[in-house]
Amino acid sequence: MTLLETNLGSGSIPKRRGKVRDVYDLGDRLLLVATDRISAFDWVLPNGIPDKGRVLTGLSAFWFNLLKVPNHVISLDAAHSGLDLTPEEREALEGRTMLGRKARVIPFECVVRGYLAGSGWKEYRASRTVCGISLKPGLVEGDRIDPPVFTPATKAEAGHDENVSFEFMAAAVGKEVAETVKSLSLEVYAIAAAHAAKCGLILADTKFEWGFDDQTGELLLIDEVLTPDSSRFWSCETYWPGGAQPSFDKQFVRDWLETTGWDKASPPPELPEEVVKKTRAKYIEAFERVTGGPFPWK
Repeated sequence: MTLLETNLGSGSIPKRRGKVRDVYDLGDRLLLVATDRISAFDWVLPNGIPDKGRVLTGLSAFWFNLLKVPNHVISLDAAHSGLDLTPEEREALEGRTMLGRKARVIPFECVVRGYLAGSGWKEYRASRTVCGISLKPGLVEGDRIDPPVFTPATKAEAGHDENVSFEFMAAAVGKEVAETVKSLSLEVYAIAAAHAAKCGLILADTKFEWGFDDQTGELLLIDEVLTPDSSRFWSCETYWPGGAQPSFDKQFVRDWLETTGWDKASPPPELPEEVVKKTRAKYIEAFERVTGGPFPWK
């Protein structure tokens, strides 16, 4: 089954719809539901990837448990939300929900780059910098950045996040907060990259979100963490610097869309079944390699 949207409480509960998640405001808590929606080039596609939301939720839960960093998760069981759910809703939500503490979100994506890819590679080619940070000359696409760099970005509700300097972030949120989340983000990246390496994976880059607990003021790691939607994972077996690397994400989707003639300014076409199957398999492979266990909804 592919879950593209939820409507818990028959519309009576305040809901915010993101590209992937439906977020319900329960007063003192939030219920995050990861659907199977998939986006590319800033558009949500008409059909989704079966069980993608379960992969994202399951991987986030695994990482939150491994990292031991204060986070927003209260429960992964929708029944603990207190909502009166129908049997059909309970079945649809299984494996997709995070009941979380409310937090004042720091309005920046906290990006850590350990390898040169994406917008970082584009900037490096032009100026030998990444978000204003000078890197050594002679690097090629996919090269390792040693040590990894912290490169914040503004959070965009629609369209692309915009890379900014650390100084820009510090001016907006205060130097102490900026230094804290920079240090924590680099620390979490190092722990995650070490675990990924044991699984035969390279964590090329990732983005974290942080926020302050509404009630206690405690700094929390929030939203999703270290999933194929928020991170670039590459296989150690196929890694070779000097070009774009195959990723455990929606690469099949992007590659197919590039062949269709779609103008990226009008509603996107529906994905063919073969692309859906390949993308689902890639997400599930990421889940199983990172967690070391079978995906429960095969």
